[in-house]
Amino acid sequence: MTRCLHRTLGPIVRLALAFALGALQLVHAASEERFNYQQARSALGHGEPQRRIHGMHQLSKLGTAKDAEIVYPLLDDVHAEVRQVALATVWQLWGKSGNAAIDKLYQEALGLLRDGQTPKAIKAFNDIIAKRPTFAEAWNKRATIYYMAGDYEQSMQDCEKVLELVPQHFGALVGYAQMLAERSEPERALALMERASKVNPYLANAELMMAALRIQIENKRKNMI
Repeated sequence: MTRCLHRTLGPIVRLALAFALGALQLVHAASEERFNYQQARSALGHGEPQRRIHGMHQLSKLGTAKDAEIVYPLLDDVHAEVRQVALATVWQLWGKSGNAAIDKLYQEALGLLRDGQTPKAIKAFNDIIAKRPTFAEAWNKRATIYYMAGDYEQSMQDCEKVLELVPQHFGALVGYAQMLAERSEPERALALMERASKVNPYLANAELMMAALRIQIENKRKNMI
């Protein structure tokens, strides 16, 4: 991969990893009104931006990973603050399995990952996956660890599992795209980035990355002539 493409990919992947590790905090709505689960879901379609934000704030507490689907449209909201909260909410919801015991193990595994205890973190996510193989974010976190360790084969396998469970997972799509680009497979990388951008149109630097991939594809085509 060209040095230019490395510079383009870097900020995207760093941002994706930051979200994957839970670095971004939700923007709290000014209102202290409490919504129940159904009220929180309904608020996402409200005409007032702060109402949508508050609905997401409540849903992040009450919902599970399956609720991320109803937040995806807000990633393309006209208001930047709504988009920011939507992005954080999606990541928080993806991290909720729907099972309290599994969620506790997941938070412990995240702590190990944040502390740089890679072997223990991998074992922890292995245990979670064994207990709840449909929990896509456990696969995604393990893919993140493998990516950071340079084990692209294992990371890509886990990314494929994530996308089997959650086809709209733009974090896995971006990470997978980077690995493919670094393996000189820009066509597949571009296809994944286009999928990611369709779910999250404001994905940081996505257009730059896709432009760089198109150049790489064109150069590859010319070299074959």
